[in-house]
Amino acid sequence: QVQLVESGGGLVQAGGSLRLSCAASRSIFSINAMGWYRQALGKQRELVAAITTRGTTNYADSVTGRFTISRDNAKNTVYLQMNSLKPDDTAVYYCYADLIANLYWGQGTQVTVSS
Repeated sequence: QVQLVESGGGLVQAGGSLRLSCAASRSIFSINAMGWYRQALGKQRELVAAITTRGTTNYADSVTGRFTISRDNAKNTVYLQMNSLKPDDTAVYYCYADLIANLYWGQGTQVTVSS
């Protein structure tokens, strides 16, 4: 079991940057995969980025080249660096942890990009 707490969301102008953090309540060293989903108003939740225990990363096409996911096992934290933000990136961003048997979610953090 793990609890996840996101931070770093906010309001930013188009072209700006934000860094989201996801702090876990336990060691993330052995967690199969962690990452970020987002859900815009009226839309389905979609995968943004994921990172495995081996450091393999995966990104949605819409954020490739602009977003970078990383993990710091010593701090039990996963980050999402978001650059060149667009209004279409506006959404609630949710951190998740895949423990194989179960999937855990954070409470979400709002990201709003103004044009």
